[in-house]
Amino acid sequence: MTNIILCGGNGTRLWPISRTLMPKQFVKLFNEQSLFQLTVQRNSKVCESQFIVSNAEQYFLAIDQLEELKQVNNKYLLEPIGRNTAPAIALACWALDPNETVLVTPSDHLIKNEVEYQKVISRAKELAQEDNLVTFGITPTFAETGFGYIEALNEDVKAFHEKPDEQTATNYLAAGNYYWNSGMFMFKAGVFLEELKKYSPEIYNGSMQAYKNVNNHGMIRIKHEDMLNIPEDSIDYAVMEKSDKVKVIASDIDWSDLGSFDALYEELPKDENGNTVNENHVAIDSKNNLIHGDQRKIATVDIEDTIIVDTGDALLISKKGSSQKVKKVVEEVRKNSELHNIHLTGYRPWGTYTILEDSIGYKIKKILVKPGKRLSLQKHFHRNEHWIVVSGTATVQVEDKTFLVRPNESTYIKAGEIHRLSNNGKLPLILIEAQVGEYTGEDDIVRLDDDYKRD
Repeated sequence: MTNIILCGGNGTRLWPISRTLMPKQFVKLFNEQSLFQLTVQRNSKVCESQFIVSNAEQYFLAIDQLEELKQVNNKYLLEPIGRNTAPAIALACWALDPNETVLVTPSDHLIKNEVEYQKVISRAKELAQEDNLVTFGITPTFAETGFGYIEALNEDVKAFHEKPDEQTATNYLAAGNYYWNSGMFMFKAGVFLEELKKYSPEIYNGSMQAYKNVNNHGMIRIKHEDMLNIPEDSIDYAVMEKSDKVKVIASDIDWSDLGSFDALYEELPKDENGNTVNENHVAIDSKNNLIHGDQRKIATVDIEDTIIVDTGDALLISKKGSSQKVKKVVEEVRKNSELHNIHLTGYRPWGTYTILEDSIGYKIKKILVKPGKRLSLQKHFHRNEHWIVVSGTATVQVEDKTFLVRPNESTYIKAGEIHRLSNNGKLPLILIEAQVGEYTGEDDIVRLDDDYKRD
């Protein structure tokens, strides 16, 4: 059985912890492990292999975190743009044997009752091998208005329901045969594609053509124009709500989608006053607060039932119970900044960079290049760059010259010069980059050659 792990996400619901280029599944929130890593560990116990479906800008985060788990030889499918879950799952299924049973899971959910989880997976596998499309209905614990519901008669699905109002959700809870829609599925790859062809033929045909146009079936990269030709739709709307082969497994697995800071608060360890544990928090007569931040001291006086999130470049303060409105904050932030998109520390396939200072006319970064990695061959139109090596040895190419720069040495690249930075050593390369120019935005990069096939 193959676990298809969906790694999309815009990083809006847990902003500013999560961003577009660091969505919540890759943030290490639980004992220095991410939700993505917990998903892989959990499903490795019931599946023989992982198939990662990711945005092309994020896949290297998955690779790095899988290396930490010593998980190798995984399969990857990279989407240039997101088109929702139905195309993503279809593209992955085209790459598998039609008889392969697949467990489709998001990468950003928390499941704490693994014993019960393995039981429901076992039952789902039995139903999937009988050519059913299986979904997992979470046994509700309260009248939640933020989830869709599945109405069931034993293991048969009677109907899918949109997010209800509070009274309707209360009625669902009392009825006892309504379940939260978890977004997890199991079926044979070929059976899903047959049902997709029957009920959403445009997605079926578009995904089939996109897969046919793939050049390398090792790291599967879908072409941008092919992705655009696939209609955008969820698996629920495209197939599950229309098919007569759908079964539902009632799943009491201590599940959370961590879709808000209120949900996150419930899952984090707390002190005797109900504040989330944080060694940087100084609490004076404060209780029942979510406090997140590891860069500065956070002191609270007579503060209760509040969410305080400090990431160095952004500060969020919200009443508990109102954190669903964070998405509205992100809409405002993206109008005049990049804070919705990336942290002070940005992650790249070759390593990381951290912005130390950013002002009009200049920007200072700390750059870390992993051993054996190199940046793209590139040039900039609006900035000059000064590189000072702190540790390791840099191999620098500027136009037709290549030379080494060692610790305490520096080099200078003029605007418009073609250049590349490489780490050919066995230790991380750390340098300070000072950018000086009329514009220092990240989009002032013209890539001429790139190991990671980025535009």
